[in-house]
Amino acid sequence: MTFRGEQELQPARSGFIWGTVWLAFCSELMPLGLRTWAPDLLLMVLLFWGIHQPRRIGLAAAFGFGVLMDVQAASLLGQHALAYAVCMFLAQQARNHLLWHNSGVIQAVYLWPLFMLLQLLLFIPGYLHTQVVPPMQVLWVPLLQTLVWPLLRLALLLPQMQGRDYDQIRRL
Repeated sequence: MTFRGEQELQPARSGFIWGTVWLAFCSELMPLGLRTWAPDLLLMVLLFWGIHQPRRIGLAAAFGFGVLMDVQAASLLGQHALAYAVCMFLAQQARNHLLWHNSGVIQAVYLWPLFMLLQLLLFIPGYLHTQVVPPMQVLWVPLLQTLVWPLLRLALLLPQMQGRDYDQIRRL
């Protein structure tokens, strides 16, 4: 049942879900110099699917891709895995509240503290291990993730939107 002005979504296909996750993972593998300023696209895609399809993408996927990110970044093993799993858990706890708001901008505002927490969870173990303070550009990452969220949300929901309104075609 949809209300006037809302669009009904088709079920998301598993191939599309996992394809977008692997595409986001591959984008994290691209050498763009020091990626301290870039938003964590993999986490954002995992959070999106964890909120919209929690039975398909959950804590195990977040933890597994976090371990892959640890290996890829040659960081402390478990650093990204812990951060991704905690962020996924908190996003799934706030799932109903996030889905209540149909606007990607409002969802992004609610997710901003989660993106800040991610940076903190990545900073603390990394600092304790290496005693190196990351550059100040890291503080821009949560803001960039907040700004990118509505666009990412639209891009991932677009294939699920129905092309036509079946209620106007159906004969009563």
